Amino acid sequence: MTTVAAEFDHMELQQQYSSNDTVNNRWDEEWDNENSSARLFERSRIKALADEREAVQKKTFTKWVNSHLSRVSCRITDLYLDLRDGRMLIKLLEVLSGERLPKPTKGRMRIHCLENVDKALQFLKEQRVHLENMGSHDIVDGNHRLVLGLIWTIILRFQIQDIRVETEDNKEKRSAKDALLLWCQMKTAGYPNVNIHNFSTSWRDGMAFNALIHKHRSDLIDFDKLKKSNAHHNLQNAFNLAEQHLGLTKLLDPEDISVDHPDEKSVITYVVTYYHYFSKMKALKVEGKRIGKVLDNAIETEKMIEKYESLASDLLEWIEQTIIILNNRKFANALVGVQQQLQAFNTYRTVEKPPKFTEKGNLEVLLFTIQSKMRANNQKVYMPREGKLISDINKAWERLEKAEHERELALRMELIRQEKLEQLARRFDRKAAMRETWLSENQRLVSQDNFGFDLQAVEAGNKKHEAIETDIAAYEERVQAVVSVAKDLEVEHYHDIKRITARKDNVIRLWEYLLELLKARRQRLEMNLGLQRVFQEMLYIMDWMDEMKMLLLSQDYGKHLLGVEDLLQKHALVEADIAIQADRVKAVGTNATKYSANDDGYKPCDPQVIQDRVSHLEFCYQELTQLAAERRARLEESRRLWKFFWEMAEEEGWIREKEQILSSVEHGKDLTGALRLLSQQRALEDEISGRASHLKHTITEGQAMVQTDHFAATKIQERIDDLQAQWAALEQLAAVRRKRLEEALALHQFQVDADDVDAWTLDALRIVSSGETGHDEFSTQALFRKHKDAAVEVASYRPVIDSLHEQAALLPQEEAESEEVRGRLASIEERHKEVTELTKLRKQALHDALALYKMFSEANACEVWIDEKEQWLNSMEIPEKLEDLEVIQHRFESLEPEMNNQASRVAVVNQIARQLMHNGHPSEKDIKTQQDKLNNRWSQFRDLVDQKKEALNSALGVQNYHLDCNETKSWIKEKTKVIESTQELGNDLTGVMALQRKLTGMERDLAAIEDKLGDLRGEAQRLAEEHPDQAKAITGRLAEITAVWEEMKNTLKNREESLGEARKLQQFLRELDDFQSWLSRTQTAIASEDMPNTLAEAEKLMAQHEGIKNEIRNYEEDYQKMRDMGDMVTQGQTDAQYMFLRQRLQALDTGWNELHKMWENRQNLLSQSHAYQLFLRDTKQAEAFLNNQEYVLAHTEMPTTLEGAEAAIKKQEDFMTTMDANEDKINGVVEAGRRLASDRNINAERIQERVSSIDNRHKKNREAAVELLMRLKDNRDLQKFLQDCQELSLWINEKMLTAQDMTYDEARNLHSKWLKHQAFMAELQSNKEWLDKIQKVRRVLTLTCWTQQ
Repeated sequence: MTTVAAEFDHMELQQQYSSNDTVNNRWDEEWDNENSSARLFERSRIKALADEREAVQKKTFTKWVNSHLSRVSCRITDLYLDLRDGRMLIKLLEVLSGERLPKPTKGRMRIHCLENVDKALQFLKEQRVHLENMGSHDIVDGNHRLVLGLIWTIILRFQIQDIRVETEDNKEKRSAKDALLLWCQMKTAGYPNVNIHNFSTSWRDGMAFNALIHKHRSDLIDFDKLKKSNAHHNLQNAFNLAEQHLGLTKLLDPEDISVDHPDEKSVITYVVTYYHYFSKMKALKVEGKRIGKVLDNAIETEKMIEKYESLASDLLEWIEQTIIILNNRKFANALVGVQQQLQAFNTYRTVEKPPKFTEKGNLEVLLFTIQSKMRANNQKVYMPREGKLISDINKAWERLEKAEHERELALRMELIRQEKLEQLARRFDRKAAMRETWLSENQRLVSQDNFGFDLQAVEAGNKKHEAIETDIAAYEERVQAVVSVAKDLEVEHYHDIKRITARKDNVIRLWEYLLELLKARRQRLEMNLGLQRVFQEMLYIMDWMDEMKMLLLSQDYGKHLLGVEDLLQKHALVEADIAIQADRVKAVGTNATKYSANDDGYKPCDPQVIQDRVSHLEFCYQELTQLAAERRARLEESRRLWKFFWEMAEEEGWIREKEQILSSVEHGKDLTGALRLLSQQRALEDEISGRASHLKHTITEGQAMVQTDHFAATKIQERIDDLQAQWAALEQLAAVRRKRLEEALALHQFQVDADDVDAWTLDALRIVSSGETGHDEFSTQALFRKHKDAAVEVASYRPVIDSLHEQAALLPQEEAESEEVRGRLASIEERHKEVTELTKLRKQALHDALALYKMFSEANACEVWIDEKEQWLNSMEIPEKLEDLEVIQHRFESLEPEMNNQASRVAVVNQIARQLMHNGHPSEKDIKTQQDKLNNRWSQFRDLVDQKKEALNSALGVQNYHLDCNETKSWIKEKTKVIESTQELGNDLTGVMALQRKLTGMERDLAAIEDKLGDLRGEAQRLAEEHPDQAKAITGRLAEITAVWEEMKNTLKNREESLGEARKLQQFLRELDDFQSWLSRTQTAIASEDMPNTLAEAEKLMAQHEGIKNEIRNYEEDYQKMRDMGDMVTQGQTDAQYMFLRQRLQALDTGWNELHKMWENRQNLLSQSHAYQLFLRDTKQAEAFLNNQEYVLAHTEMPTTLEGAEAAIKKQEDFMTTMDANEDKINGVVEAGRRLASDRNINAERIQERVSSIDNRHKKNREAAVELLMRLKDNRDLQKFLQDCQELSLWINEKMLTAQDMTYDEARNLHSKWLKHQAFMAELQSNKEWLDKIQKVRRVLTLTCWTQQ
């Protein structure tokens, strides 16, 4: 079908536009015989007819297009202008074809229009529609002829192509146009004054249009009243009726048809609308008749179906409602009510349910009847919709019976429950009456007070009360049993629950009142019992104080230190007892005062009696405390004297003991003994230093007694002088012994270190004097590594020998200058020098052996590789086929990198050999032999490779030469055919334009061919010299190509000479095409929507855009020349081709102006993008600063030490200084972003988001940094507080050991312990301020923490 439409389209175009050429040729032939005025008149007449026909087609096609675009709510006004952008054309094709075309490109520029039109034309080509000499630029430029031709082609494809009419005699199939004409003839057959034989003059009188309408709708037209002479009325009547009653768009006006030769295409376009409408109407009538036959048969069945659905719905609704009622579990809350509900359920089962069961059976019979009738009528069997099937009804009935069964069970269970509740209520009333009687009797019992007036009577009353409490507590379970029964009734919703609850509350109220009375009696009893116990305690304390007074009035103060210490110890115990009794007295007084408080509560005794007893007790205790203080003062004075004499004797004995130790002449026989004695000496000196403070304290005590004129002052002073002299002699003796021990230690240490050095030297000498160098490369490397470690150890041992010399210099002079010491040092130096020399010699020997093994290994590997490759090269033969040559060449290319690697290995072998021979290696002759052998093998291998490569390249050159000759010859013949194909074209503008399209790029191709011929000549000469045996074939191929080339040049020359003056026009058109091609490419480049993603891309795109601007400036002169030449060519010309050329020039002007505007717009867009990328670069730097700041702030932890806290504060202050330094950069980025946003940059929203983000993050970081600094300072204060607390705790723990010291049971150190205790008390008092300061700091830190929270 598509082929027929294409042929018909081609025929119509030729009929329309060949007439102009025929007339023009005829008038050209008669130019010499006719005058010019007649010729001009005829031409103008022909042009007027063509314009008139074109106007009718434009109007008709416009209306036809709008009739289809109205389906998508679109419309065009000018066929030539509105189709230029391609959008309406794409929508039209979508409506006609029913398919989706590619989405139109957005934009109004020429490049976008061309792309949209290309999409539409490509779709038509896919539909196998032939478009001759038509391009997208023709439609975009508004070429009238080609636009009309395109619309006509679309009409043929989608409106006329599918028309088929078959005659009854021979079933002949006709073309689309003939079929339409035959259809019109068949429909109007028999109508008077109607004779349709074409689509032009046969329709002028309008009778044919009216006949078509009357044939299908006789009710619209009285055909007999129409007159053939009244053509305008007939046309107007037919067009109006078709538009008003048939809905056919009025594509033509009477004036368009009532002419001598109506436009055939317009008539066909309008008549096709009649054909499609009436064909569709006929199909609808046939379908209506068929449907009517089925309706009567379905009505009765439909009624039965409605009856079935109604009955089924009613039955299902009754079932669902009944199930809801049966599932209701809200029963009457009384035994009588439940019995009535059970009676109603039995009535439902016997009366209401049986008729519904009968109705269910009738429904099954009705459905079977319906289905049987529909099968008999050959109809689709009716199946009730989901939910109304017989199976659905049966399922619903099963659910009904299940609900019925469950209802019966629930009713019977509820009946049993109500009977149980009645029994439980009777049980509750019985128990409640018993509990109320018992509670009333016990309330009267606990209301009585009969406690007694002494401790024994009150305690007896307490035991009686406890028995009552036990009895009442045991009765609580019985009360709870009553409450539990009431709760069970309440949970089960007993109908008389209010009465049950009231009686339960009465029992609970009586029980709670009994507990309150019991609690009050317990409180009164406890007050009486407590008061009697306080009175008893007072009697005990008074008896004890009388005993203590007798002890404190004793006159015994001790006869010696032990006696005084014993008395003080006993007195301390007495004071401790008195101090302990203070709390006891205070507690007794406090307890007694509670019973004498002036309030309105219960009082077990007269308050005045209690106060008198408490006052007497306190007076007796104060008197006892005063007597204890007086006796302690007298005992302390006695102990001071006796303690001084005892400590002086103790110091003298200690000094005599230490003098015997320091007088020893033993200095140690070896290093260990000397170290032990020196350690003992240091311990003794430490003991002397520690004893000195104690001695000083004792002397101070004695001098204090002398100054106070003690009765034994002279004796005390003598003892002090004697003890000081003994102490000075002891210190001098200790210094002399320490010096002798240190000298002996230094001599022993020197001897030990010298022995160690001798042992190490012997071991090292044994290792470095070995002559083994290994038997291969691996073993030599292992020996070399071991020797390297030994050499490092030898080098690092020198400081040890130097330190030995220093030790010898520090010895005493007589020891340092002795022969033994000097001989040992000289022997050590000589052995170390020998070890060093042997180390160097062994290193060189191992190094030479390793290099030799390595050279032999590399040389053997290279020779193996050379043997393998030589074998391949010697077996290789040069093939003759090009494919085989390329395979060999590829293998040679892969051989190159392998040879390079082997060359480097050969160079390494030569280098190692030269080094070994230069160093005078013992195997110099073998090394030289191996080196020469390898170099000779490598040189021979390279020569072999070069020889084979040269042969291969030569063979490839010959084959490539023949291939190039064949390609060049084919190329020349192809261009010759192109030149010859231009002979049929004329010399007018049309021919020149066609020639210009044919020969586009010909000159460039000819230049390339000529260059190729030059290369082939040089190649042929070289190959003939290299291959004399093939010289004849090579030169013969070159001669063939040269002959074909000369033939093509002659053909081109003859064609150029035949063109004459048209050559200039051809040149102009060629330049115009080149310029338009450049303009289109440049517009496409500028219209690119590529946006830079980085700063480098932005700068690159701006540089490219500036290059485009320079290119536009360079083409500006060419554009002006093109316009001047075009104006000169088209001036005064009225031919259609020249009009088309003028339109091209106008489009050229439009494109040139649009190019400048597009460049400016693109320049502005790229400038904004460049500024945006600069902003992004600065933003990334700022975000890097902020990320670093956030990381530091988030990962800063609070130190746990004072030093760490101070270091963290210093680090934080440095960090904030860095933040201040970066603040200007961040603020600069923010300001730059705000300027871009205010200048309405294309990325203003993103810029504003980034600016806000950076600004907010910067502010948050600043606040967080300040907050962190404050927290670090607070942490420093906390750590300082914790450190002070820790130090105080350590001090307290240390002193706690002193305070817990219980070793004062011996009389000899009792006085010393007493003095230490006094010093400890003084130290405690002095450190009290330390504790107060810590407490103050704690309060400040707590207040600060609370304020921050």
